[in-house]
Amino acid sequence: QVQLSDSGGGLVQAGGSLRLSCVVSGRTSITDVMGWFRQAPGKEREFVAAISWSGGGTYYRDSVKGRFTISREIPKKTVYLQMNSLKSDDTAVYYCAAANARLTYRALSEDTYDHWGQGTQVTVSS
Repeated sequence: QVQLSDSGGGLVQAGGSLRLSCVVSGRTSITDVMGWFRQAPGKEREFVAAISWSGGGTYYRDSVKGRFTISREIPKKTVYLQMNSLKSDDTAVYYCAAANARLTYRALSEDTYDHWGQGTQVTVSS
């Protein structure tokens, strides 16, 4: 079993920054891909970014490229999402997810992921 604990959300003004964290525990050896998704009110959950524990490769959705950075700290079993230049459109609940799979284009689909965090609210005021 794999457990994910995501945190770091909050209220920030447009143009500000936040860093989300996701701590992984349990059978971490079976997961290689970590992702961040978000869900705004009345909208479907969407992919934000993904990273591989082993190779460090990354994927990003187009609207966050150049503003968000996903990274991992292997000894701490923690994945981060650094969010800069935040916009009101970034307001959502952000979820950390883990997949028992290798990093491919399938990391963009939530169906690829096997384990999910509880979510952390990010609110960007304009």
